[in-house]
Amino acid sequence: MGTAGSGSASAGAAARTEGAAAGATRRGPVVAALMLGMALAALDSTVIATAVPQIVGDLGGFSVFSWLFSGYLLAATVTIPVYGRLSDTFGRKPVLIAGIVLFLAGSLLCAAAWNMAALIAFRVVQGLGGGALQGTVQTLAADLYPLEERPKIQARLSTVWATSAVAGPLVGGLLAAYADWRWIFLVNLPLGGLALWLTARHLVEPQRARSTERAPVDWPGALLVFASGALLLTALVQGGVAWPWLSAPSLGLLAGGVLLVLATVVVERRAAAPIVPGWVWRRRTIAAVNLALGALGLLMVAPAVFLPTYAQAVLGLGPIAAGFVLCVMTLSWPVSASLSHHLYRRVGFRQSALIGIGLAGLILLSFLLLPYPGEPWQPALIMLALGAALGLFQLPLIVGVQSTVGWHERGTTTASVLFCRQIGQSLGAALFGAVANGVLTARLGEGDAPGGDLDTVARALDDPEGLPAATVEALRRAVDAAVEYVYAGAAAAAGLALLALLIAPRRFPVLKEPALQEQPIHKPSLREDEEKAP
Repeated sequence: MGTAGSGSASAGAAARTEGAAAGATRRGPVVAALMLGMALAALDSTVIATAVPQIVGDLGGFSVFSWLFSGYLLAATVTIPVYGRLSDTFGRKPVLIAGIVLFLAGSLLCAAAWNMAALIAFRVVQGLGGGALQGTVQTLAADLYPLEERPKIQARLSTVWATSAVAGPLVGGLLAAYADWRWIFLVNLPLGGLALWLTARHLVEPQRARSTERAPVDWPGALLVFASGALLLTALVQGGVAWPWLSAPSLGLLAGGVLLVLATVVVERRAAAPIVPGWVWRRRTIAAVNLALGALGLLMVAPAVFLPTYAQAVLGLGPIAAGFVLCVMTLSWPVSASLSHHLYRRVGFRQSALIGIGLAGLILLSFLLLPYPGEPWQPALIMLALGAALGLFQLPLIVGVQSTVGWHERGTTTASVLFCRQIGQSLGAALFGAVANGVLTARLGEGDAPGGDLDTVARALDDPEGLPAATVEALRRAVDAAVEYVYAGAAAAAGLALLALLIAPRRFPVLKEPALQEQPIHKPSLREDEEKAP
């Protein structure tokens, strides 16, 4: 009887183990869910951008419509570190599911919004879900694939971003023109629903993710990270736009943010399991990658924000053609990223990234050599080359830094990288916006400028009737000069990224860890030199 019971128990345990393994090996459906989740986050801003006139015409609130983007960005950015820590504590699956549910709830509420204030509030709800999607998708991509196969999944995710950048404005414009702007949010529901079902059905994490003893969640630290990030990002995003930089709102937000950052440091140093642990900055490799990708966020503001304005105001292109000049970068980026493993296997992660960012700096400087007014193919060619260089820079760093940590630290590490990149992007928008407006002010006389900022000048050039030819030419040359200064600043940001990488060890200390579906319970990871890694 005991023998039979023991055999039955063993058979049951074997069946459970086999079933779990079978579930975990269903990588295809899980990858499809990750790509859908990434598409939701990537399409969000590009789709809504083209429908702003219809939204404002229906709901009003023109003076605050920029918060449709800022509110989402703030919520997504400041929650990334929190979700990263939660995924290391509770596992990726519950965090990803919660993120999808929040994003879909926000989408449904946005579609039902009755005024601009409600729509902005519901966009914040969307952003709370978007923060979980961004970090957890990237973390799971590293969990699913061993080191030598990670370029495959990263190339797929990069392709999703590239496709979204191209298709988003087109989809948003079509829905706004031929349906209703509310469909921009409703189309998220079937995509997100499918991603939710695939994740719940096919993602099976190792038991160690559930059986490991958990420290209590650092909720005070999470709240302080959220609050300090929200204050600082609001100051960066709205300073010089909604109010002057030296005004009481800007100074108050910056001062409050700095005080909360200091409070966050004190609380996190005392927490048993801090949301932002100190080892993120004490380890040279992670700290260097954080700083380098923060500089990447700074750099990316130049093409993403200022190139379309340059293409329309200086080259005289329409919005669609101007978007094409930018989007060619998204064509070369994923191709370069997918091929980057051929380089970093030979020379290492750091050396590959140094080559990529060095080339990117030179390419950005070449923008200053363009003739005035020039031909559209010239900046397009520069963007094509820039995408290829940045593919060699970013992917080796993400794959490399994820490979230096084990499962229980990967979510936090990935979140810190994405958080720094987002912070860099917000800082870049504020910094380069001030640079561009300062150049315009210096170049334009009192009688020449229809306004004191780049947006006002660009709108004047979009409809130049009534302006003297000499004034139009002066405005075009001023915009050309302003964007050149921005690209020079972006090249300087590439230099900062290069310097940050010099902090990192020449060879990343890689952990040899099998893919998610191959991992036995509690198998210890063996640290070895990157030179031994594939």
